Amino acid sequence: MHVHRTYRYHGPGTTECHVGEPTMNRALQEQTLTFQTVILAAGMGSRLGRSLPKPLTELGDGRSIMQQQHDNIRAAFGDQVKITTVVGYRAETIVEAFPDVDYVYNDVYDQTNTSKSLLRALATTGRSGVLWMNGDVVFDPMVLGRAIELIERDQSFVTVNTSKVSDEEVKYTVTPEGFINELSKTVKHGIGEAVGINYISSRDKKAFIRQLTRVDDQDYFERGLELAIAEDGVLLEPLDISDLYAVEVDFAEDLERANLFV
Repeated sequence: MHVHRTYRYHGPGTTECHVGEPTMNRALQEQTLTFQTVILAAGMGSRLGRSLPKPLTELGDGRSIMQQQHDNIRAAFGDQVKITTVVGYRAETIVEAFPDVDYVYNDVYDQTNTSKSLLRALATTGRSGVLWMNGDVVFDPMVLGRAIELIERDQSFVTVNTSKVSDEEVKYTVTPEGFINELSKTVKHGIGEAVGINYISSRDKKAFIRQLTRVDDQDYFERGLELAIAEDGVLLEPLDISDLYAVEVDFAEDLERANLFV
């Protein structure tokens, strides 16, 4: 039996919005119930070879990976945006570092993949659209600025990088109309890579949740998106951020690359 627990922590927290960074319009900021964010941080991150959860890895500017994610989210969408983090491996270390956000606990984090962690988080978000990201992504704040227009339209999307297509990354193809068709690590002739920052609209979320329930425990959440596209007609737009930096930190060399940007 899977145990589901939701935590709420309240504490002091301040975030500075810097001049020149994108911000969501005030109307959407005030309607926080229509938009939520999720960070997937339950995994062990063993490939990086560190004892702490990977999102707590320190970057060259002194922030952790997760701190720069929080900073970017709040700079784009305002201090009141709701952030829910899925934790598992050494959950208490993340909770202690960030006590002022919501938490969902994946007690089988060592037996499941991102599909099931995301499923648990989505179950707590009501009817709102949800922006989610992997907890190991270091990215340019302008990425979320570029996403604002699609979020305001409540259009589901996947951020993509078309400048490279690596074998080990999640790749994608598109339909003749330009929407995502295939989305997985095994895609042949992919035209780019998924970055790990995505949005599911309020109208598409029910179908996505149903597909995440169906997929295998070891599937990535992208499998749920593929099924929603194929079986439910979900239109998933590729959001090209190739000119901005976004690095998923899996190995030491990824961390070195991320530190060139922060």
